[in-house]
Amino acid sequence: MSGQGPQRRLLGSLNGTSPATPHFELAANQTGPRCLEVSIPDGLFLSLGLVSVVENVLVVAAIAKNRNLHSPMYYFIGCLAVSDLLVSVGNVLETAVMLLVAAGTLAAQAAVVQQLDDIIDVLICGSMVSSLCFLGAIAVDRYLSIFYALRYHSIVTLQRAWRAISAIWVASVLSSTLFIAYYNHTAVLLCLVSFFVAMLVLMAVLYVHMLARACQHARGIARLHKRQHFIPQGFGLKGAATLIILLGIFFLCWGPFFLHLSLMVLCPQHPICGCVFQNFNLFLTLIICNSIIDPFIYAFCSQELRKTLQEVVL
Repeated sequence: MSGQGPQRRLLGSLNGTSPATPHFELAANQTGPRCLEVSIPDGLFLSLGLVSVVENVLVVAAIAKNRNLHSPMYYFIGCLAVSDLLVSVGNVLETAVMLLVAAGTLAAQAAVVQQLDDIIDVLICGSMVSSLCFLGAIAVDRYLSIFYALRYHSIVTLQRAWRAISAIWVASVLSSTLFIAYYNHTAVLLCLVSFFVAMLVLMAVLYVHMLARACQHARGIARLHKRQHFIPQGFGLKGAATLIILLGIFFLCWGPFFLHLSLMVLCPQHPICGCVFQNFNLFLTLIICNSIIDPFIYAFCSQELRKTLQEVVL
């Protein structure tokens, strides 16, 4: 996506526009304010994408290798890794093709570049939607494992997990195809923004409720051991810090991108909003950074998965 819709950078390169390379640049309109534009060097963008690809490939390989990880929880984590992997692959592929076209190394007709751009856009958009869906699915899975612990294995069966996974992938592919086909319609942007807000609210509500239950459980244990003050306070602070980090990273990495889409609906011609639009590549970079951080939050914290990762790497 670009500042005016889904990413059309390939055609921009074909028409002679080249990506900006300075790290920070003050851009000025003839009538608007001076804007601070944070341009991401292509080398940094490609490097982050490759790091994300390697990390998420290792997560998928570890889950596939270890039979002890063949459970609904790890399948959701594995699918999140696949989604993050596709986000990074799509962005790296588009950037690489854009650079080749701009340098004249890859000679292609505009129609071919347009079709290739559309395919990559569907891949990027679909993987973004599925990534958000699997983040929500992981939150729901953890919620059920805490509040319905005794019935968890009868509620979250492998069959139901695979149905949910299949539904998410099918819905992501179909919705991304529609989004790219009708990217210039306001309704499409509103749907994407509403979807992000819904996932953010869902995750916040579930994780806050889980933290409240965990603190309540810790207070009960403290009363049994006659330490009413130490355990709950320490546990509560640690849990709150974990929650803030988890939701903060999610909002920090995904929020600017969806702010960009919101402003495209609210003030597409306003000079201040134009300043935000100029930093779109920074917003994409933050999403790739989220793909790098996700394995540390959801996968690498598992001792069993870390042990399997060592076997895979060695």
